[in-house]
Formats: sequence, C-alpha cells, structure tokens
Amino acid sequence: MGAGVPPGAASGRRSGRRRRLPAAPAQALQEQRFTAFTDASSVSTPIGYQLNQSIIAIGSGGVTGNGFLSGGQTNGGFVPEQQTDSVFTVIGEEGGFIACAGVLALFAVVSLRGLRIVRMATEPSSRVLAAGLVAWFAFQSFINVGMTVGLMPVIGVPLPFVSYGGFAIFAELLGVALLIRIGRDGARDAVQ
Repeated sequence: MGAGVPPGAASGRRSGRRRRLPAAPAQALQEQRFTAFTDASSVSTPIGYQLNQSIIAIGSGGVTGNGFLSGGQTNGGFVPEQQTDSVFTVIGEEGGFIACAGVLALFAVVSLRGLRIVRMATEPSSRVLAAGLVAWFAFQSFINVGMTVGLMPVIGVPLPFVSYGGFAIFAELLGVALLIRIGRDGARDAVQ
C-alpha cells in the first residue's frame, strides 16, 4: 500500500466506526454568538464581552453624551471593533441619546426618500432594484443598531455610511448612485 493511505482504504473496506469530526471554527463562533445573544451576561466569550461593553458604552452616554472624544469606554479600548461593527456605541457614548436619535432619523430619511424613488420608478426592474437597495440600507442599519443594544446577535454587520471600511462604503455609495439614477429616470418619465 502507498504511503499515507489508511489501512483498508485501498480495498474499499470501512472500519465500521464513525469518526466524529471536530466542530468547525465557524460553527463554534456561531454558537458563541447565539449563546451571547441569549445570555448577555456571559462574558466568558469574546462576543459576550463585546455586547456587554457596547451596552455599557451606550448607557454611559446618557441624554447628551460625554462629549466628542471623551468616551471612557471607547477611548479606553474596552469596546472591540469600535471603528467598524460597534461604531454606534461611539455615537451613543460621545453624543448620547440625542446623537443616536439623530443618526436613526437620518437613516429614516434615507429610507423614506428611497421608498419615494421606488414609487416614482416606471420600469419594473428599476422598481425592484430600488426596493432592494432601500431594504439593504434599512435592514443593515437595523441589524447594526440592534447588535449594539442587544436586540440582535452580534454578527459583524457595518453601519451604513458610518462604519470604517473601504469596500462597504464603496458598495453603499454605488447603491446611492443607482437610487439617484432611478429617481432621475422616474422624474423624467413623469414629466414627459
């Protein structure tokens, strides 16, 4: 038999025993995320730690916030991934409830303007594309904010137009450009 071939493999025989493969790293991470979501006080996992620190940071901001670059949790480095996944915690800690409400209001304005473009679109394909883009922005915003306040499991979704990341911003701006184009075409067709 050749080197590296297990006994019985060349003849097609099976040993009769089933070997259980270890859990894949991705599956273990998914289990940690779900456990941290269902039991937020479990800081034994990195995901639970991130969720707890996010809630503490947002809560410490209060109504008006601690001031620009004055957040103890974010400046102390207690909130992991604060430039990408947890950027809403920085907004909540430094700007408080007022800044959080302002950011959510801006997302609502973008979504409502997008829905207006969906209604204006004359082509069915344009309407579907515009609705998909609006749903993308709205759901990604909801998931990211929900992650940071404990309403959704931590899954690593960036906050649209705010989180750091080259490709995410590029894709979002491309989506906005498509929405603007669909809106212009719909407005032009309405005039004619």
